[in-house]
Amino acid sequence: MTLTPARIAAIPLFEGLPEEHLRDLAAIAREQSLRKRETIFSEGEKGTGFYVVLSGRVKIFKLSAEGKEQILHFFGAGEPFGEVPVFTGLHFPANAETIEDCRLLFFPRESFVGLIQKNPSIALNMLAVLSKRLRVFASLIEDLSLKEVPGRLAAYLLYLSDKGSGASELELTITKSQLASLLGTIPETLSRIIGRMTGQGLIESDGRKIRILDRSGLRGLAEAGRSL
Repeated sequence: MTLTPARIAAIPLFEGLPEEHLRDLAAIAREQSLRKRETIFSEGEKGTGFYVVLSGRVKIFKLSAEGKEQILHFFGAGEPFGEVPVFTGLHFPANAETIEDCRLLFFPRESFVGLIQKNPSIALNMLAVLSKRLRVFASLIEDLSLKEVPGRLAAYLLYLSDKGSGASELELTITKSQLASLLGTIPETLSRIIGRMTGQGLIESDGRKIRILDRSGLRGLAEAGRSL
């Protein structure tokens, strides 16, 4: 499908840009289709450009020397990733892999930097979006690193709810094994904690579907960062 300015304008990162800039972006972007579990880039590779997810989901992770995987984040439709090397000229700091069939847009670094030099407003628009995301990530990282696992899970469920405009009905788009890795625990521990939260009336769980029953109780658990 031909990339049009309208398709670029639908990406939050470029929202509000004038038609001329959208045409320039459409001219340099390359659409890619990848199958599930395909590597997009590996840690240490030269950052030749950045990506935006059109459909599907992407996992960002690091591997320890022993091969243990630590998931850092998941990105879905409309979200950019791998953009740091575009501005720093450095290498990718982590690995990226599809967790389902994906369509991506790739923006080559050299062409994109050329557009920014010609039209600085593109960079300003990006910085506004990325700064907002950085604040969310900083809060999320604090939640996931300084709290006990129940507090981390509570904070993550509230993050998903807030991302869905306060929805109480959540459907995990990742496996419980992947969620456990993201929260820095193991699946068995995660299952026990979900069971305890259910028993205390905080949530209901049915497979990947989770319903928040007691938002204030969940928030209290997240803010305290304690065990159940």
